[in-house]
Amino acid sequence: MPKGGKRGSHKGRARMYTSPEEIDAQMKAEKERKQQEQEQGDGDGAAQNDLAEEKLPGSGSEDSDDEGSDRKRAGVEGLIEIENPNRVSQKSKKVTQIELDEPKQLSRREREEIEKQKAKERYMKMHLAGKTDQAKADLARLAIIKKQREEAARKKEEEKKAKEAAVAAAKGMNSLSLK
Repeated sequence: MPKGGKRGSHKGRARMYTSPEEIDAQMKAEKERKQQEQEQGDGDGAAQNDLAEEKLPGSGSEDSDDEGSDRKRAGVEGLIEIENPNRVSQKSKKVTQIELDEPKQLSRREREEIEKQKAKERYMKMHLAGKTDQAKADLARLAIIKKQREEAARKKEEEKKAKEAAVAAAKGMNSLSLK
């Protein structure tokens, strides 16, 4: 069975195109309708809103304004002044306005990471100086190993001297017995 089921997909169907004449007719009808609404005089806010749409269709001028008071208000908004204390107008800052002298606020994770690195560095410094418990244990273990090696080297030296003395004594005996 094909991928789209029995009916198939929309891709094989005929496409419908709107002719330029139809588009022009729709645009004229829309303009006429707006002019009739203006003539009726429903309200200042609605008329201003329609004019703004004709001038800048879809430009998003309301979002790009720096101050909220400059924008055109639709409907009842133009008649009633409402100040929302929770609304914060976002003003874009220019590069010249940004202050680079301010100390950058670090996030909690960044602060903790920096503190962790500093603590690790402090520990390594103390460890190298031999002030930590682990460093003291390591130094004690190394001292014990050093003593064991010195004793082993001394024992080996004594055995070597004893062996040489035994060999010399055996030669001395051999030389006496040959005479």
